[in-house]
Amino acid sequence: MQLGMIGLGRMGGNMVQRLMRDGHSCVVFDLDPAKVRESQKHGAQGASDVADLVRKLQAPRAVWIMVPAGDPTEQMVETLAGHLSRGDTIIDGGNSYYKDDIRRAGITTAKGIDYMDAGTSGGVWGLERGYCLMVGGKPEAFARLEPIFRTLAPGKTDIPATPDRKSSSADLGYIHCGPTGSGHFVKMVHNGIEYGIMQSFAEGFDIFVNANSKELPPEHRFELNVAEIAEVWRRGSVISSWLLDLTAMALAEDPKLSKYEGFVHDSGEGRWTIQAGIEEATPTPVLAASLYARFRSRQEHTFGEKLLSAMRNKFGGHVEAPAGA
Repeated sequence: MQLGMIGLGRMGGNMVQRLMRDGHSCVVFDLDPAKVRESQKHGAQGASDVADLVRKLQAPRAVWIMVPAGDPTEQMVETLAGHLSRGDTIIDGGNSYYKDDIRRAGITTAKGIDYMDAGTSGGVWGLERGYCLMVGGKPEAFARLEPIFRTLAPGKTDIPATPDRKSSSADLGYIHCGPTGSGHFVKMVHNGIEYGIMQSFAEGFDIFVNANSKELPPEHRFELNVAEIAEVWRRGSVISSWLLDLTAMALAEDPKLSKYEGFVHDSGEGRWTIQAGIEEATPTPVLAASLYARFRSRQEHTFGEKLLSAMRNKFGGHVEAPAGA
């Protein structure tokens, strides 16, 4: 298939490469011309602006937006809607708030343009590992663009099938969640859960690092090798996971995490997840506590907060810096 990609940052550029590697063609645009040139080296067709990108696509067009959530996405959707035609599709693959998706879809649908939201997880590793995709939008639009989703997803891996479960696209790493907004709703909760898991690892390893505290009786003190603990847990432990793999990688590189400040950002989705829980009257004490821990990290820094920062850097390429730095 042919796809337009707007936004060639940490994930967009790699997604273009993965698509072209599987035989799709891509027309690309980014505000940074150097990123466009980089994608061109891999076989993409470059565009000088949004209008040029749309001109180079064949109808019915599909354009994937991979830009920061909020105003950048809002402005890009508005600009695209002014250039696209009835039957075309806009796919928002960023971390937009699901209620914004629903509102934007109302505007584009009135013009005959399909709007899809694709919750995308995979970070800077997606080129090789693939991207877990949670897609919202009209079923017909999903079916039409499914070859794109299938290529971007991990596909068949060595993960064993769940017993007594009927096979579906979920086995390949992508699903149609429901109407517009549902994809980003599922991704929002996914990221909220991610906060909680990361916080658990961070607090546990903080306990390890402080196991030799002078506050403890001498016979109760331990000098523990946290890198080795992370590594052994990767093998046979019930808490093994990709986040643990990334933790082990960070600790192997720098057991003291000296290059990390401990200042931990939040992308907004943890807040939205907790807000959804409030609206539903669904308790989320663990997720709320993990979000508040990130707020506190901006005032004082523990080893656990450095580990949170290290995990974010490993899976998403996020480089933490204090506010105003």
